[in-house]
Amino acid sequence: MGRGGENYGKRENAGAASFKQETFPAWARDVKQCEEKYQVNRELGLSSAEVEKRRQIYGLNELLKHKPTSIFQLLLEQFNDTLVRILLAAAIISFVLAWYDGEEGGEKEITAFVEPLVIFLILIVNAFVGIWQESSAEKALEALKEIQSEHADVIRDGKKVSSLPAKELVPGDIVELRVGDKVPADMRVLNMISSTVRVEQGSLTGESEAVSKTVKVVPENSDIQGKKCMVFAGTTMVNGNCICLVTEIGMNTEIGKVHSQIHEASQSDTDTPLKKKLNEFGEVLTMIIGMICILVWLINVKYFLSWEYVDGWPTNFKFSFEKCTYYFEIAVALAVAAIPEGLPAVITTCLALGTRKMAQKNALVRKLPSVETLGCTTVICSDKTGTLTTNQMAVSKLVAIGSRSGTLRSFDVEGTTYDPFDGKILGWPVDGMDSNLEMIAKISAVCNDAGVEQSGRHYVAIGMPTEAALKVLVEKMELPEKYASSSAPGDPQRCCHVWNKMVQRIATLEFDRDRKSMGVIINSSSGNKSLLVKGAVENLLERSSFIQLLDGSTVELDKYSKDLILQVLREMSTDALRCLGFAYKEELPEFATYNGDEDHPAHQLLLNPSNYSSIESNLIFVGLVGLRDPPRKEVRQAIEDCKAAGIRVMVITGDNKNTAEAICREIGVFGYREDITSRSLTGKEFMDHPDQRNHLRQNGGLLFSRAEPRHKQEIVRLLKQDGEVVAMTGDGVNDAPALKLADIGVAMGITGTEVAKEASDMVLADDNFSTIVAAVGEGRSIYDNMKAFIRYMISSNIGEVASIFLTAALGIPEGMIPVQLLWVNLVTDGPPATALGFNPQDTDIMKKPPRRSNDSLITAWILFRYLVIGSYVGLATVGVFIIWYTHNTFMGIDLSGDGHSLVTYSQLSNWDKCPSWVNFTASPFTAGPQVFNFDTNPCDYFRSGKIKASTLSLSVLVSIEMFNSLNALSEDGSLLTMPPWVNPWLLLAMSISFGLHFLILYVPFLAQVFGIVPLSLNEWLLVLAVAFPVILIDEVLKCIGRCTTGPRYSPATKSIKHKAE
Repeated sequence: MGRGGENYGKRENAGAASFKQETFPAWARDVKQCEEKYQVNRELGLSSAEVEKRRQIYGLNELLKHKPTSIFQLLLEQFNDTLVRILLAAAIISFVLAWYDGEEGGEKEITAFVEPLVIFLILIVNAFVGIWQESSAEKALEALKEIQSEHADVIRDGKKVSSLPAKELVPGDIVELRVGDKVPADMRVLNMISSTVRVEQGSLTGESEAVSKTVKVVPENSDIQGKKCMVFAGTTMVNGNCICLVTEIGMNTEIGKVHSQIHEASQSDTDTPLKKKLNEFGEVLTMIIGMICILVWLINVKYFLSWEYVDGWPTNFKFSFEKCTYYFEIAVALAVAAIPEGLPAVITTCLALGTRKMAQKNALVRKLPSVETLGCTTVICSDKTGTLTTNQMAVSKLVAIGSRSGTLRSFDVEGTTYDPFDGKILGWPVDGMDSNLEMIAKISAVCNDAGVEQSGRHYVAIGMPTEAALKVLVEKMELPEKYASSSAPGDPQRCCHVWNKMVQRIATLEFDRDRKSMGVIINSSSGNKSLLVKGAVENLLERSSFIQLLDGSTVELDKYSKDLILQVLREMSTDALRCLGFAYKEELPEFATYNGDEDHPAHQLLLNPSNYSSIESNLIFVGLVGLRDPPRKEVRQAIEDCKAAGIRVMVITGDNKNTAEAICREIGVFGYREDITSRSLTGKEFMDHPDQRNHLRQNGGLLFSRAEPRHKQEIVRLLKQDGEVVAMTGDGVNDAPALKLADIGVAMGITGTEVAKEASDMVLADDNFSTIVAAVGEGRSIYDNMKAFIRYMISSNIGEVASIFLTAALGIPEGMIPVQLLWVNLVTDGPPATALGFNPQDTDIMKKPPRRSNDSLITAWILFRYLVIGSYVGLATVGVFIIWYTHNTFMGIDLSGDGHSLVTYSQLSNWDKCPSWVNFTASPFTAGPQVFNFDTNPCDYFRSGKIKASTLSLSVLVSIEMFNSLNALSEDGSLLTMPPWVNPWLLLAMSISFGLHFLILYVPFLAQVFGIVPLSLNEWLLVLAVAFPVILIDEVLKCIGRCTTGPRYSPATKSIKHKAE
């Protein structure tokens, strides 16, 4: 449905609706029926009144502008994430408590607001990144509009209107198309002014060659490729001139349907596997935090709420609001400790590093989460043309005539591109070209309107790809010695230029679909006229009477020679080669004196194409070539790598079935002699298949040819519903909806349309399928590394939770304040977690089956390890706090140097009752240059006096987490087999983290902000002695894990392998 602007209102919608119901199959009706249906005469066109009337019904010929998502709505969507919501709640509560404490104390210390402000800052940055990513997602629709035609030549009111804005076209308009025009709407061909009309519609249909059009009707159930009498909006005229009737405009055109499918696919974007896992983890974390906070609250309820029992009933309730708030703050600190605030930032950093690694391998990632999704890809749905193949026609076989009648010579031609220096001809005569080969080279170079030129590092075709491939063949054949000196070295078409200089083209017999050949009449340097012809081999043989032998002599074309050539033709066609034959004629009596003069009698013969067959008769046949869009050299190995990695490859192409099957056999999707009857279907056959899901579940590769955009979308949709993680590759407009719908859309960077690139998640800079396979390996490595730092961060956070929980449970003073925990989570933990993203890739990473998208991020065994390590972190941080208050020495380390007083554990755990203690005193102690004195109020020894013990706890936490980062180098591998220096970035990151900790310890201003003091050498020895055992504990757990790997993982592994097979 076209969008006709605001003025057309409801009438437009009603009319368009009825129009949709009455879709007229113009391709299956003859020209007269089409004119009657649209009530138009091709000579006069529509009247202005009729145009306006139809515009009221059908609207303008433009693609619908979907209402964009508002910034406010995008902002709200950024908070639709469990971890983000937990952080937001913690920040709001922290802010309220900081404000309340400031009001109570008469001043608001900036340190109290550091925690909520930092969390708010993280959330704001996260939201902006999300909004930027979302808002760029619909650029594919804008790019689609750019490929529409802007103007059209139309006949209206009996007059020709040049350059009419294409959006003003209505169904029934008569449009003239010429070479180079972009087709403005879907149209029925009414009349062909030139003998042939060819349209490049590969970007819409996936066909590798330009398509010849006709006015003849085709079956009503034809697919888009089969509608030979239709031209489609957005495609390009490459040859000919014709008159067409507009049948569909705007959103009803084929490109409009693609637009709708892209929009529909963009609405069904699903979360990446990692995001789903993190959301699940966030939900579990919320539940655990809630339970622990309630438990801490209940354990400490006796400190702020007390009562007496009278006659068995509780009475005389006493409630301390101050203490209630204090323990609420402890619960909030617990929440802050449990939430890995740095996790979103570290994940983003790791994904960004992954994109840089992929860019070095020619994979340009447009959307960060797709880096990780690649790692669990189970199916790659690949387009054929331009991805598995080069999308450049190349001659792969040359067949010449032998030394006697009934003999042929065959040469294999290397090279897969338009680069004349890419490959050579195998078995080429050592003594150079003979007369027969010279004639093939001459016809290929002269009977040819195409060219090849260098564009950057690549060679591109100018004109028809088939003809450009023949020009490249001529360059590989090189020149006979007698002409070699006249060529210019370095010119990519030097040989062709030499052949063309030797003759003068004076007339061209254009290609047409009836005789299927093209001829040129040339004037040689000797003044003799001759005819050079190339075309369909069968047709040339029918019009040939002779063949040219190796030495240049000619003999009669007998039945045996003809049958032999046709047998070779059949064999080449079976290999999906497009074959062209070459012939010539030396006696042209009608053209003996013709030099291109329009008054010459022979010129009248050339004006009527029906005479061309008689001119091209009694030919001398010289040979044939087989051309194809060849597979890329690297693809076969990449397919083997996919099989080893448990990834299935499905080829979905718009090209014809035979060509696609031959390519699939050659690249290894199918075996050379494998029966593929059940594996190779057309898109239409698949849509009619009674059990589509089971067809897609078949082991090994599958092929879908003649596939339309909707077929590709349906295949991707069914695979996703079956739990597969789908990567879809493509380069054309027809691929865009499926690229958008797939888990990973991969577009081609060189040959890809802007529409495909904008709809994709990743762009291949080199258009190479093997790059996708390398990217999958990189994605797997990134996921393993992300698991490593998630293991590290979560185990560290469990340790912090255990520390606060033990503090509350034992009733001792609060060991660490929220701002210290936030510093550890964001700054101290950040560098090691990021450095774990640089862990080297496993050598066998592409020999393992893909992980399932529903695999747990954290297994039961890993969670148990977290709890053990976390429990030790809690014991160590609380233990060192208690040791400082209760011991002068520990493990031979003297702690009495600062002069602090010792208390009993009983006093420490009942510190809130200090005011009731008789004769309690606390000695002053030193910390760096500071002296802490408690003469005024000895009970402050458990409040402001805990600063040294708190510093020890924080330092133990930081040190344990640094040692714990070494544990995270491998999930089950010992540090003896994977030593720290395998990842030098981790050692650097640990140094940075320790450096940052020293900074806040020994810079007075920062020490005051974080409520800590400098430590002495002996105190650092205590910290290291308490922290180091975390490595030994995890080594023991890893050893247990390695010993029990088989029993614990075998069922899952079997199911994965079964699925992969």
